[in-house]
Amino acid sequence: MQNFTFKCPTDITFGKGAEEQVGKKIKAYGGTHVYIVYGGGSVVRSGLLARVERTLTEAGIAFTVRGGVQPNPLVSHAREGVREAIAFKADFILAVGGGSVIDTAKAIAHGVANPKTDIWDFWSGRAKLTKSTPLAVVLTLAAAGSETSDSAVLTNEEMGVKGGINTPFNRPTLAFMNPELTYTVPKKQLVAGISDIMMHTLERYFTKVKEQNRLTDLVAEGLLKDVVASARVAVQDQTNYDAMSEIMWCGSVSHCNFTELGRSKDFSCHKLGHALSAKFNTTHGESLTAVWGSWAKFVYQDDLPRFAHFAEAVWDVPSDFGDDKAKAEEGIRRQVAFFKELGMPTSLGELPSGVLKDTTLHDLADLVTAKGTKTVGNFHPLDWKAVSDIYTMANHEI
Repeated sequence: MQNFTFKCPTDITFGKGAEEQVGKKIKAYGGTHVYIVYGGGSVVRSGLLARVERTLTEAGIAFTVRGGVQPNPLVSHAREGVREAIAFKADFILAVGGGSVIDTAKAIAHGVANPKTDIWDFWSGRAKLTKSTPLAVVLTLAAAGSETSDSAVLTNEEMGVKGGINTPFNRPTLAFMNPELTYTVPKKQLVAGISDIMMHTLERYFTKVKEQNRLTDLVAEGLLKDVVASARVAVQDQTNYDAMSEIMWCGSVSHCNFTELGRSKDFSCHKLGHALSAKFNTTHGESLTAVWGSWAKFVYQDDLPRFAHFAEAVWDVPSDFGDDKAKAEEGIRRQVAFFKELGMPTSLGELPSGVLKDTTLHDLADLVTAKGTKTVGNFHPLDWKAVSDIYTMANHEI
């Protein structure tokens, strides 16, 4: 087993009515002025925001609210939140929503703690983050895993760049997770979230590290199989508590680094997807499934035994199906077929932007590799040509 360090300090309250504990627990952690962040308004219409506000009032905690976070959240919106939260003297930030809301709240938390630094300086690497503001999360969408992760992603619309940072200061202090809050999520968001959960696991499962850590593999493989089984129930009945509970918890485990332990994240597909989102505002989950199959076909021969094992362990490909190459290819086919079963795109041509011109593919490769000055990923480090080749492989209709 390889060496690793692991710390996930988030205090999680999971289950029915979890959101009723918000005020009590924030007060226990010293919060007195809470800056609430939410998205497009569904939490208002559902009454969730009002319930959360009531718990804060009952706990004697002052609060103010900012809505309007959009998918592929913008740094400009977060900057405005920083200014408001500082003026309010916020000592706790509270996200009520999914990954985009949580990532925005993380940025605001960093900005409040570092008022003399523009938050994009942390994302660009010009400044080092050394402190932040306590953050709580009421999760409404199982997808990004941001409620337990050390990552946060923002889009700088002025620069046309989408990027993320990984830091322990991104870990929320508190997370409140009630699967019932996901019952009314639009089907498109549900399946995109399920796909994102799988991708967070796959991007850790396929890395250059060869040392054995069987428990970590079993956790990752079990998580993927659980997501598949639960997703097939949830897409038919989104009010199935057990299925939605499994999906929600898998989302948290998939991105808290527990399925990683000593390995390096590959996340090359995320980099390719971020470029699509930056250029076309592509939905995050869709950007990932549109390129994963092409990435896998491009790299799988680097470690045929690993891909063959994945096929057997996750997709039940029989051990006597053929040699490692045949099993690996069948595993990739079944993973792509499952994305299709969910109704997710598995090529660029299925995205709203459609089949792209070669010049556009080259522009995307420039975004991913900083015009050829860096590589991405570690399972098979991708230079500009490799990125361009993968985009080209994916650049077709169904």
